[in-house]
Amino acid sequence: MEGCMSSMMGNGPIILSKGLKQLKEEHPPLLAMLEEVLYITIKMEESPDRALFEKLTEQVQNFCSMLDPHSEREEGVLFRMMEQYLGKGTGPIAVMEYEHDQAKSCIKAFLRAAEGIEHLSEKEMAEHSGLIKKAYYTLTQHFSKEENVLFPMAENLLNEHEKDELYIKIQQI
Repeated sequence: MEGCMSSMMGNGPIILSKGLKQLKEEHPPLLAMLEEVLYITIKMEESPDRALFEKLTEQVQNFCSMLDPHSEREEGVLFRMMEQYLGKGTGPIAVMEYEHDQAKSCIKAFLRAAEGIEHLSEKEMAEHSGLIKKAYYTLTQHFSKEENVLFPMAENLLNEHEKDELYIKIQQI
């Protein structure tokens, strides 16, 4: 059926253009960092410890230093280009941005709490660590949606000039 999702996705595997391929290839290192963060988070829930909380905070900050530019490449470039075809405020782009916001909100709340570590009880440290667990689950599902739905959709929607423009623009971030 013309205009339905399956017609946008085409049949068979999609070979991604350079820019989309780069965005997809940024996911595995981010996922590896998320796995490390989740491991520390689980340890914090089992046995809260100030030194472990400090380690978690440091790992989350390192993760953010990689996540923030990746998010900007998606939100500032790819999503804006796709909105021309899909519209703004609803649909897949709105969902992707909502998930970005959810994960970032959890991470920011955790980092704000971590600033006052000297005033946190072990129980509070464990509770705040749960925010990172929530961000983990949000982002792992989100990356899967991007890789399996959004990036192939973008490959089919964008013309060759737009794909070149996407690649050039994300190199600047």
